[in-house]
Amino acid sequence: MSTTNTYESISNENRKFPPAASFAANAHIGSMESYRKEYNKSIEDPHAYWAEVAEDLHWFKPWDSVLDDSSQPFYKWFDGSRTNLSYNCLDRHVAEGRGDKTAILWEGEPGDKRVLTYADLLSEVSRFANVLKRLGAHKGDRVAIYLPMIPELAVALLACARIGAVHSVIFAGFSSDSIRDRVLDSQTSLVITADGGYRRGKILELKKIVDAGVQDCACVHHVLVVERGGDEAIDCPMQNERDVFYNNVSAKVDAVCPAEEMEAEDLLFLLYTSGTTGKPKGIMHTTAGYQVFSYLTAKYTFDLQSDDVYWCTADVGWITGHTYIVYGILQNCTTQVMYEGAPNSPDEGRFWEIIENYKVSIFYTAPTAIRAFMKWGDDWVTKKDLSSLRLLGTVGEPINPEAWMWYHTVIGAERCPIVDTWWQTETGGHMLTPLPGATPTKPGCATLPFFGIDADVLNDDGESVEAGILAIKKPWPGMMRGIYGDTQRYESAYWSKWGGQYYFPGDGARVDEDGYIWILGRVDDVVNVSGHRIGTAELESVFVEHAAVAESAVVGVPHEIKGQGLIAFVTVIEGQACSDNLRNQLVAMVDKSIGKFARPERILFSSDLPKTRSGKIMRRLLRDIAEGRELGNTSTLADPSIVENLQLQFQQGN
Repeated sequence: MSTTNTYESISNENRKFPPAASFAANAHIGSMESYRKEYNKSIEDPHAYWAEVAEDLHWFKPWDSVLDDSSQPFYKWFDGSRTNLSYNCLDRHVAEGRGDKTAILWEGEPGDKRVLTYADLLSEVSRFANVLKRLGAHKGDRVAIYLPMIPELAVALLACARIGAVHSVIFAGFSSDSIRDRVLDSQTSLVITADGGYRRGKILELKKIVDAGVQDCACVHHVLVVERGGDEAIDCPMQNERDVFYNNVSAKVDAVCPAEEMEAEDLLFLLYTSGTTGKPKGIMHTTAGYQVFSYLTAKYTFDLQSDDVYWCTADVGWITGHTYIVYGILQNCTTQVMYEGAPNSPDEGRFWEIIENYKVSIFYTAPTAIRAFMKWGDDWVTKKDLSSLRLLGTVGEPINPEAWMWYHTVIGAERCPIVDTWWQTETGGHMLTPLPGATPTKPGCATLPFFGIDADVLNDDGESVEAGILAIKKPWPGMMRGIYGDTQRYESAYWSKWGGQYYFPGDGARVDEDGYIWILGRVDDVVNVSGHRIGTAELESVFVEHAAVAESAVVGVPHEIKGQGLIAFVTVIEGQACSDNLRNQLVAMVDKSIGKFARPERILFSSDLPKTRSGKIMRRLLRDIAEGRELGNTSTLADPSIVENLQLQFQQGN
């Protein structure tokens, strides 16, 4: 067997946590036997499987074929059908007598609150859709959305979907340059924003950022402004003829707007990658396949029940918010919490207070947030009543085992299953995940493929190996349909490996003795130290096993003897000392867990790590620091000062 592009796995994690019998008894998928039966059916006859799932939803016209794979990799799902995702999120429930059910429990950072039922949401969305039409938005037009986490953010997405406009959400915190790049690439004609939003007690003047972003964009005809400020005045300059306050127009339109009948492959939304390396990619998702996949993954991964109160802490500006705040959750008629602000405003107990007050039963957050909670200390958690929780989830990056265990023990009180989900903007929904009533979980492991996902770990030659590169071998309904305006980039980035047979997600992975798949990190984040190819995710987990460490990031740098040496960036839990003694202890842990060949050349301590606003560590910038290069684009960072401080520390030899 070829050994090209194989990895060494250093993990020896063997703890296993089966679902509680009481949870499994009421779950949609309540045993591994049920999972295997359903999974085999989805792989062996995907056409019949996805057709059966789709019958749960509303279709103006049924499909001619479930999957058209005649033009690989340009697959078509439910071709010939007509449907509307906004209708399936709202009208379907109201028509079936569920209009009085609470859809959104919203809380702003200052403490203001709103409650919207499904009937309320339908009226709000219909009114918003009519405003968009009044401003000239039509089916196929691109609409950029730059809003804080207020109900109008979800409303705007659903309104676009309702009339067939293509939404392009830009996280409200990105720079004016980021707005300009995305608006020009998609030729956006209308931008939706707010006068401002709240973050850590401060007002972000969003309209001013939009003004700077679109000042040279002739394609933008209107800027629609939602007034978030309330009693607190926010300076919001308005440009005559172009700019319109939403409230001024909404009072003049009707609260009824029939849903447009959309073709299966009509473009639903664009979502741009952060653009930290090169031109942002406009990921394209179409209507019918994404509709079905988001519905089913939400239902089964979170085991959604009629009385659940669900809370995903992501922003709708990311794919997690698209699928698991808006489309997947609302299609399942679930009650959910939306929160506008930071997790530590006014203090580090805000999230736990929200869970206590709203009796949240399902909590879905990122490993970065979990490590921040660990850093802040257990006392913030133990002061609150979290007994309403029945299920926990993680999303965004691999979670190290010690953070998983803290989440399990401190937040979940050792009774809540954890669904550690692996997926991407490009996949539309969960690809690898435990099912909480069926799958025995392992700390740090995404476990097994979701239904319809044929996953394998391959080497460069396309042969199955224990540790190598993750491959998806069959199409699935939620898959991206391309990169906007760049077909060649789509094919070369995702379909050029293995002769174009399989989808290449760009992640290293390994398979254990139970057939579970462990994500080792991006292929770009594999280091080759003295001939040993090791994923950075496993290296970082070694450091986080130390009781004083909250988070770590490891990057490789050129080394005359080893090929690559390691530089480790480490943050410690509040109150812990950053000392040479701690450095020595961490080195000793590397020696024991991996071997002396993997000793880092340097260990730098920091109050935090440079992260995007979605919470992902920017290893590219850490490599720039470690190799003494000029820093690249830092506009997408949550706090650019962190990388500047690390650069200074590195240059000073600390």
